[in-house]
Amino acid sequence: MGTQGSSEGLAARTARVRRKTKETDIDLGLSLGGGKVELDFRALGFFGHMLNAMATYAGFGLSLSAKGDKYVDDHHTVEDVGLVLGEALAGCLGDYSGHARFGQALAPMDEALAEAAVDIGRRPYLRFQVDWPQPVTGTFELCLVEEFFRAFSQRAGMTLHLTGRHGNNSHHLCEALFKATGLALARATAPRDQKGPLSTKGVL
Repeated sequence: MGTQGSSEGLAARTARVRRKTKETDIDLGLSLGGGKVELDFRALGFFGHMLNAMATYAGFGLSLSAKGDKYVDDHHTVEDVGLVLGEALAGCLGDYSGHARFGQALAPMDEALAEAAVDIGRRPYLRFQVDWPQPVTGTFELCLVEEFFRAFSQRAGMTLHLTGRHGNNSHHLCEALFKATGLALARATAPRDQKGPLSTKGVL
């Protein structure tokens, strides 16, 4: 599957990435220093609501335009947004030597509770333990949440452990999961004063 991509503004902890394929056309701007969150909610629906929550609680500026073959389903769009967001996060971090690297958070939403633990240290891995009470929220298939986070963690070089502790409402549990991830990312991407990567090996 052919792709086109670009990133810029590494030193400023900002990046812009474009990915255009036969299935999707994604244009995403990311700033770890904050800014507006601008999404096309009509195109993204419930998924956009979750991205807005994650970016808001991470303290990120995020702009996103996403077009995809939704006549098939949402899978390609959701996965490709994850790939582009991961690439943008990697671009923002540059040589991976100036951020706190680790972050962890719990987030409740009514009866639901979710946990996220993050290591942005060039070791991509996803551990996803969530049992959805309902398989669909609105028209959005919740199995796609795992696909998004897998693509995001792979391209960002991030170990990500996500756990749905409990919940009876899938909307609540999913939103708690994205909020917890945002809070963990805020801590993991916080700037460090010390020079060099945070690693006992001296390199990442």
